[in-house]
Amino acid sequence: MPCGICPTGPTGPTGPTGPTGPAGTAVQNTVEFVPGTPYSVGDLVEYQGSLYAVTRSNPVGTPGSSTDFQLLVSTGATGPAGATGATGPTGPTGPTGPTGPAGVAGTTGATGPTGPAGAAGATGATGPTGPTGPAGGPTGPTGPAGATGAAGATGPTGPTGPAGAAGATGATGPTGPTGPAGTAGATGAEGPTGPTGPAGAAGAAGAEGPTGPTGPAGAAGATGAEGPTGPTGPAGAAGATGAEGPTGPTGPAGAAGATGAEGPTGPTGPAGSVTPAAAVNDATGTGDIVTQFNELLANMRAAGLLAT
Repeated sequence: MPCGICPTGPTGPTGPTGPTGPAGTAVQNTVEFVPGTPYSVGDLVEYQGSLYAVTRSNPVGTPGSSTDFQLLVSTGATGPAGATGATGPTGPTGPTGPTGPAGVAGTTGATGPTGPAGAAGATGATGPTGPTGPAGGPTGPTGPAGATGAAGATGPTGPTGPAGAAGATGATGPTGPTGPAGTAGATGAEGPTGPTGPAGAAGAAGAEGPTGPTGPAGAAGATGAEGPTGPTGPAGAAGATGAEGPTGPTGPAGAAGATGAEGPTGPTGPAGSVTPAAAVNDATGTGDIVTQFNELLANMRAAGLLAT
C-alpha cells in the first residue's frame, strides 16, 4: 500500500551491459571562430578553448551566448600539478657538435738552441741549363796596368762576372795593297741564303798601279776612314762545290699581264640537219591525254630530239 514516507530499500544488482551503439560521425576539421563569418550548419568552431557546432547558416552572436551555436566540448578547469615523476634513463649520446672557432694564438715562445749540423746529403742531379742571358753592353776602356804584386795563394774561382760593354768601333783605315792570292781552301758548307741587300751605286774604277814591295809591318795606328775599294785581285782556284743550301721561300706572284687582242673569228661550220619527229594525233579527251603525250615523247626520242 502506498505510504507517505517509506524507508529506501537496498540497491538492486547492476543490470547487464546494453548493446554497443552505432559509431558516431568523425569530427570534422575545426576552425577558430571569427565573428561575421558565414558558417554553414554542422561547421565546428573553437572559441575560448571550447568546441561548438553551428546549428544555423550564417549564425549571429558568439558561441556560448547565441543559440546558433551548440556546445560540444567544454574546457575544464586546470587540474592540480601532478607529482614529479622519476628521473628517466640517460638518453643516447648526441652527435658531435661542430668544431668551435680557433682560439687566439698564444705568444711566440723563446727560440730554442740551434741543433747540430746534419750530415751532407748526396749531390742532386744537375738541373737543365738555363737560357743564355742577353749580351752585355759595350766594353769599357782598359785601365792602366798596376804594379805587379807578390803572388798570393790561389783563391777559389769566383763566379764569372757579366760581360762588359763593347767599346766603340774605330774608324776604318785605308785599304792596303792586294797581296798575292793564297791557295784556295776547301769550300765550306753553304750557309742559308741571307736576304738580298740594296744595290749600292757603282763607283768609277781607278787605274791599277804597280804593286810595291811589302814593307815591314808598322805599329797599328788608329783606324782611319774607309778608303776606296782597290782593284779586284785575280780569281783563286775554284774550290769544291759545297752542299746545296735550303731552298729560299717562293717569291710573290707577278702582276697579271695585259689581256691579248682577240683572235679572228673562225669560218662558219656547215648547217646541221634536223630530223622531224613523227606527228601524233590530237587528244580527244582527258582519257587519252597521257597516252598521246607519251607517244609524242617516244617519237622525239626516235628522231634524236630528246635524250633516251
